[in-house]
Amino acid sequence: PKKSTERLPESTRKSDSLELNIKKHLTASLLAVAFLTSFGSSMLYGYNLAVVNSPAVYIKDFYNKTVVRRNGTGLSEETLTLMYSLTVSVFAVGGLLGSLIVGMLVTRYGRKGTVVNTTVLVFIAALLMGFSRICGSPEMIIIGRFITGIHSGISLSVVPMYLGEIAPKNLRGFLGLVPSIFIGTGVFVAQILGLHELLGKEEHWPLFLSVIAVPTFIQLMLLPWFPESPRYLLIEKHNIHATIRALKWYRAKCNIQAEIEEMQEEQRSLFSVETLSVWKLMLDDTVRWQVLSVVVINIGMQLSGIDAIWFYTNSIFENAGIPAPEIQYTTAGTGIIEIIAGLIGCFTIEKLGRRPLMIGGFAMMGICSTGITLALILQAHLSFMRYISVCCVVGIIAGFCIGPAGVPFLVTAELFKQSHRPAAYIIGGSLNWLSNFTVGFVFPFLQMSAGAYCYLVFATICASVAVYVYIVIPETKNKTFMEISQMFSKKEAVLETQSLIHVDQLKLRKLNGYGGLEHASVELETINLYGTQT
Repeated sequence: PKKSTERLPESTRKSDSLELNIKKHLTASLLAVAFLTSFGSSMLYGYNLAVVNSPAVYIKDFYNKTVVRRNGTGLSEETLTLMYSLTVSVFAVGGLLGSLIVGMLVTRYGRKGTVVNTTVLVFIAALLMGFSRICGSPEMIIIGRFITGIHSGISLSVVPMYLGEIAPKNLRGFLGLVPSIFIGTGVFVAQILGLHELLGKEEHWPLFLSVIAVPTFIQLMLLPWFPESPRYLLIEKHNIHATIRALKWYRAKCNIQAEIEEMQEEQRSLFSVETLSVWKLMLDDTVRWQVLSVVVINIGMQLSGIDAIWFYTNSIFENAGIPAPEIQYTTAGTGIIEIIAGLIGCFTIEKLGRRPLMIGGFAMMGICSTGITLALILQAHLSFMRYISVCCVVGIIAGFCIGPAGVPFLVTAELFKQSHRPAAYIIGGSLNWLSNFTVGFVFPFLQMSAGAYCYLVFATICASVAVYVYIVIPETKNKTFMEISQMFSKKEAVLETQSLIHVDQLKLRKLNGYGGLEHASVELETINLYGTQT
């Protein structure tokens, strides 16, 4: 018998139609764009996080010799530590600036256009850092790190936004985590090239810093041939013909009409709404839970301690008692774990969902951060504890790459409509990079003052974020952007109703982790100003 759909809501019927009309497999063009954008942008973020780890001694020595040549006297240990901490953390300052301008760039140039146009930043930074020793200028290294930070700040927001908009909803999670795999790959490449047998020698460190130009050049040669985001073309540029061409490019043989109708439904809902500024987004009560969620997961992502691990892996292993000749190989070994964990997250996200990967990842990081503290305290009495601390470092990296590395950027795209999305990425990216800077700059001093107990700070933050995700953030797997927005709208409606009426007057049931009204409508008694029922 023919199944009746008369009682189904219109949005549900359209969602089912969309699901039927989108092939559940990757096309070559989708995969190519995911790899190109991630290879030339996201991978550089991971590379620049770890590239300063191996040549730290040589860079400090270069700074000291330059100052001696200029002033006739060297730097104190504290000043040298401060100067190197600035070199590490100025990357995050640039990232903050990049995240602040990404909204303007994606609105003006589009998603793909922003990725292509900002490649010039990488070439400028590579030239500055590559010729810094020849010119005898530590300032060129710091400025180069700052510019690479700007590029990474833009890329961390625009690449997930671009991939999230070109992907069908059943592949959005998979494609959304491809950048996180390349972030881990970038870290691993930096660790391998930093080995003494390759570019880890003193004479090679300027080349080591400037290798970033190679993947960006490959991206620049190939990415312009691919179309812009269909959602951007339709909703913001109102170009239906370009939208159809882009969808035909990114989809297999299927009926794209249903997907266009879903975009047009979102376009109609935004007909009288301009792209929101950050200030207007923060004042918008209808998206307060989405904004709060973006704030929590982006701050938690960086304050989880992963940047401390990546920036100072060698010094952490040295403090753990690993013999000096073995440290560089131990560090490189952790890079393999990053890639494997990223692949696990990428291939399981559409089956498990976003929430389990974030909750499990943050919980694992919290447990391992506590384990590092215990291992460092006890290693003076038990020699095997040094290996426990190494295992905990690996556990932190694995937990991060499984979920927290990429899911927050994906979720930021999914929680907001087209008009809200650029401002949401500005908020998330800004907090992400502020937290990155804080950890990169403060961690060496925190480690000197608090010793092993500094990791308990990270453990507490990881546990808190895991609890928040469990309580507040819904599962967005296989949901359209409109459906996700409606899920939060229901939460807002329930909260507002509860503030006016005693909770016992409503019959509520659990719906995807939220209170949904049991009946289609609820008759409410109104109360006039004098307290009389009407």
